[in-house]
Amino acid sequence: MQHLERITIDPEISHGKPCIRGMRWPVEVVIDMLGAGMSFDEILEDHPELEREDILACLSYAKLLVSGRSLREAA
Repeated sequence: MQHLERITIDPEISHGKPCIRGMRWPVEVVIDMLGAGMSFDEILEDHPELEREDILACLSYAKLLVSGRSLREAA
C-alpha cells in the first residue's frame, strides 16, 4: 500500500494512536475531516503542515484496518 511509511505509532505521541509522520495529527482526525465532506484542498489549505500524501496515507491505513490487517503485516 502506498504512503504507509507516513503513518507512525509512538506511545509518547497522541496516546499511541496512529499519526502522520510523528506529528500530533491522528489518522482518525484526517478521516473525520474527509467524512465531514472536506476536500483534500480544503484540508491542506486549513492545515498547511499536512501534505497530499499524508491524506492518501490515512486512506491507505483505513483500508488496511478494514481489511483486517495491521501496519506490521503491510511492511
